[in-house]
Amino acid sequence: MMIQPRPIDPSTAAHERVYRALRTRIMHGEIGPGEALTLRGIGKTYDVSMTPAREAVRRLVAEGALFLSSSGRVSTPALSNERIEELATLRALLEPELASRALPRAHFALIERLETINQGVSQMVARHDASGFIRMNLEFHRTLYLRAQAPAMLAITETVWLQLGPTMRALYGRLNRKEPPAHHKLILSALKAGDEPGLRLAVRGDSTQGLRMLRG
Repeated sequence: MMIQPRPIDPSTAAHERVYRALRTRIMHGEIGPGEALTLRGIGKTYDVSMTPAREAVRRLVAEGALFLSSSGRVSTPALSNERIEELATLRALLEPELASRALPRAHFALIERLETINQGVSQMVARHDASGFIRMNLEFHRTLYLRAQAPAMLAITETVWLQLGPTMRALYGRLNRKEPPAHHKLILSALKAGDEPGLRLAVRGDSTQGLRMLRG
């Protein structure tokens, strides 16, 4: 007997769509730190009812991407110095390990792809596009880390990126970038040379140096 596929609940499909879209916006720094959101506003933006908007917010609160106050106010987190330091430490632990695991699979095609993405990073800097810069920068790192074949470690790393998204937007304004991150060139050079210690050092510097400038 043929088993018929279960129909998709429209509300489930809607909440998943809102969750993914809002998650991407937060991760890419399109929403600033401490910025308030409303269920009504989310529903209007994504053309959904309150129920899928509420479910998407609930998931994002659980991931640390949104903060829900005791009064019910929803906002992006305005991270304390201690929280920034904690998340920077997580990046320093996770990302060099992912890069190291990716190194044996870093063939020419991957390095060429990373160089192309880095050109995109340069274009975003030239345009003074903060969220575009964050998006392309994360694409650079994700493209490398996917070769690590460590999905659990990458998922944790992406959760850290998600929690840092609004703060990275603030950091971009503080740095007033005029050129792409210097560490990207060091990462590419280390990949070409098969230099694992150099790769770990470059990735650690790229993932934490800017964040630690926000302390104090």
